[in-house]
Order: sequence, then C-alpha cells, then structure tokens
Amino acid sequence: MDKEQKEVTYINRLKVVLAEKHLTNKWLADKLGKDQGTVSKWCTNNMQPNLETLREIALCLDVNVTDLLWPTKE
Repeated sequence: MDKEQKEVTYINRLKVVLAEKHLTNKWLADKLGKDQGTVSKWCTNNMQPNLETLREIALCLDVNVTDLLWPTKE
C-alpha cells in the first residue's frame, strides 16, 4: 500500500446513526460548534472524535455512546 492509499478502519458508526435519524453532518457540526469538515472526517472514519466529543455527539443524537461504535466482538 503506497502513502496515498490509507486503509480505513471502521471504528465509529456516526454516518449510519445520522442516516437512521435523517440528520446531516452539517446539522451535527452546528449542534457541536465544530467545523463541517471535521464531522465529515469522523463520518468517513478518517479521523475519530475524542471520548468527550463522542459523549457530546451521543447526547445530541439521543443515543447511547456504544451505539456510535462498531463492536469489537460479535
């Protein structure tokens, strides 16, 4: 894999949860006071929010924090 190709590890389910709730990245960015580009990177799993921000996201979306994460064990 060369430098320009980065394997994405799916850690968060933010994009899925936003879609389930019929909400947009822009809506979440506005609610959190974050840049829309940052939220987009979270949704594509190119970057991850810290735990405090993940908690804020869960509160905004009215979900449990664990609903925002892909399980590590089935």
